[in-house]
This record gives sequence, structure tokens and C-alpha cells, in this order.
Amino acid sequence: MVIRLLIALVLSGIIGFERELNNHSAGFRTHILVGVGACLMMLLSIFGFEEFMQQYDNVRFDPARIPSYVISGIGFLGAGTIIVYGGTIRGLTTAASIWAVAGIGLVVGAGMYGPALFTTLIILISLVFLNNLERMFTKGHSTNIVEIVALSDLEIHEVISIMEHYKLNVQNVEILKAEHNLRKIFIKTDRLKDMEKIALFEEISRLNEVRNISELK
Repeated sequence: MVIRLLIALVLSGIIGFERELNNHSAGFRTHILVGVGACLMMLLSIFGFEEFMQQYDNVRFDPARIPSYVISGIGFLGAGTIIVYGGTIRGLTTAASIWAVAGIGLVVGAGMYGPALFTTLIILISLVFLNNLERMFTKGHSTNIVEIVALSDLEIHEVISIMEHYKLNVQNVEILKAEHNLRKIFIKTDRLKDMEKIALFEEISRLNEVRNISELK
């Protein structure tokens, strides 16, 4: 059982480490906890009721019952990583990786090491290599979201005019009320190069009403 828990820790930690490197909300520790927890639930389902079965002849158990609740119940963690900004949804890949890591934990808990290793390899290829391939094909068409925290009297057109100066295509603007006299502004634009982004952020930050500006990952 200890060996299975350690294997679940390593495999889920590898996937979580990739998410951590990309600054996602659910990273190294979250994936480890999900993978090890799922493995523990599977071990409970397989070995946790042997004593009752040996003691009582009429006791029967279904080893798939607890894992089925794990698979459906893990959705609340995945939902917590999904963030919606206007027409843009972020965190879906991380939510899917959490769900997949739970599956890996269950498989390792059942002693199916081969499928667990192979699935981990597939997930890593999907997260790392296919992500780079996707960026290659979508180069020039990718977008990013700029988050601005400013006083409520900020004129939005001032920010938009600065972005237009950098020849950015503003695709969507969303404004949310924050605490006190502040509000959050989410602007979806074309993706900028790093140097252009620094210059843009510096110019926007010079507006008196702006308190913070950042790019959402």
C-alpha cells in the first residue's frame, strides 16, 4: 500500500509540476493531494473491508463503489480552477488534469502500474508538447487578458486609446465593481511581445486612477 501511495505521489507530482511551471492556480501540491487521495480511497475500497468479509459470511462489497464517488466528486476541485472573464474561459486544461490525476491515483491504487505510467506520459505530452505545437499554429492569432484595478472615475477610453496606439485589437471589455471606490477592468486583446507589453503597462500605469495592472495567465 505504501509503495502504491508513493507511486501515485510521483506520477501526480510530475503533472502538477508542469502546471506549477506555467503559474496555474492548481499546481504541484494540489495535484499531489488529489492523486494520493484518490489512491488512498482506492486502497480503502479494495483492502478496507477484508476483515468484515472474513468475520461475516453474508457481507459483500463492491470495490468500484468508492472510486465512482471519487470520479464524480473531484469535479468541485476542477470547477474551482475554471475562471470566466467575459467570453474567455481559463483553467479548463488544469481542471481536466486534476480529473485525470484522480484517475491515475485510482489506477495506481488498484495496482495497475503500466496503464498509470502510460497515461502520465500521454498527459505530459498533451500539456507540454501539444501546447507548444498549438502555439506554433496559432501564432499571431493568440490573445491575452489585461486586468486593471483602478478608481471608478477612470475613463475607459483613455486606456483603449493607449492600446490602439500599440495597434492592439481590443476584442472584449468587462468591468466589475471591487471594494471601496475601485473597479476591475478586464480587456481582451491580441497578444503582445514582451518588450511591447512592458512599454504598454508602463504607459497605462501612469494614469492617475490606475492602481494595478497585470496580465492574466
